[in-house]
Amino acid sequence: MEKLKVSIVGASGYTGGELLRLLLFHPNAEVKQVTSESYTGKFVYKVHPNLRKATQLKFSSVSELEECDVLFLCLPHKSSQNKIDDFMKLAPKIIDLSADFRLKDGAEYKKWYGHDHARPDLLDKFVYGIPELHREEMKKANYISSAGCNATASILGLYPLYKEGLVEEDRTVIEVKVGSSEGGNKANEGSHHPERSNVVRSYMPTRHRHTAEIIQELSFGKNITVHFSATAIDLVRGLLATCHLFLKENLEEKDIWKIYRKYYSDEPFIRIVKENEGIYRFPEPKLLAGTNYCDIGFKKDELSNRLVVISAIDNLMKGAAGQALQAFNIMNGFDEKTGLEFPGLHPI
Repeated sequence: MEKLKVSIVGASGYTGGELLRLLLFHPNAEVKQVTSESYTGKFVYKVHPNLRKATQLKFSSVSELEECDVLFLCLPHKSSQNKIDDFMKLAPKIIDLSADFRLKDGAEYKKWYGHDHARPDLLDKFVYGIPELHREEMKKANYISSAGCNATASILGLYPLYKEGLVEEDRTVIEVKVGSSEGGNKANEGSHHPERSNVVRSYMPTRHRHTAEIIQELSFGKNITVHFSATAIDLVRGLLATCHLFLKENLEEKDIWKIYRKYYSDEPFIRIVKENEGIYRFPEPKLLAGTNYCDIGFKKDELSNRLVVISAIDNLMKGAAGQALQAFNIMNGFDEKTGLEFPGLHPI
């Protein structure tokens, strides 16, 4: 079978580098070009040292891009929407890893991002990029918008319960703890080592933009409210979402087990992690570094109808590059596990 020619726009960041690492070893993909305006003409391993001897590719400029089969966009937010016509001329299929085409409603985009969308006419042409929710649409899609990392962990953790209509619509509270790689590879005052090391820093207690994605994907025609906060912790990779929700019925844990099994028992990258003993009774981001898994656990409050759902991912994998590759596989008719079989490391 002839390999698909793929290119990555904006390949010098952490997400672009992770995606390149995956694609270089994908049996059905040939990486044609990778772009970076800052590093044009330099070997990619100068920026991504883990790829030494894995490739001799050099960064190109966007202006040098040639036609390909699938184009991955790993650009800063707002960049894709302003150049999307040019990208559509280069490839029949596009997977955008930015936030530009995640929301279906232009008014919601303005509400959460503070400016009008440059191409609201295209919002409904992009499939929202969580395969577990939109697999059938992805099979026929030409354009996919990868989900945000915080949104991915939160949505996957809560989806079965919201889909079944079991959750009180206005009381869900989500606290996400995230590693530093979520902030990208551009240094700032907060990423300076003495300032970042050992922190448990609340950086977005309200109004986090990923809240819009969570509401969009969990509403199912109802008017729901989700209260979301984000905290930076001393990890490089990893994300843990602790979700407090209130059940309409006082379900037992065995009933909740059945609901998660109903939706996720056949999902290759969802693992239900809930054990009675040991230090890994619940999801732990440390174990997911480099993997495309989302681990989900839960604990019912015996004194109320509160359910705590705990969801963990690697923010650069299931939260970004890994999930994009999973979507690529589905979009092109490949086994969706292709290139994503790495199970993680222990100890690490």
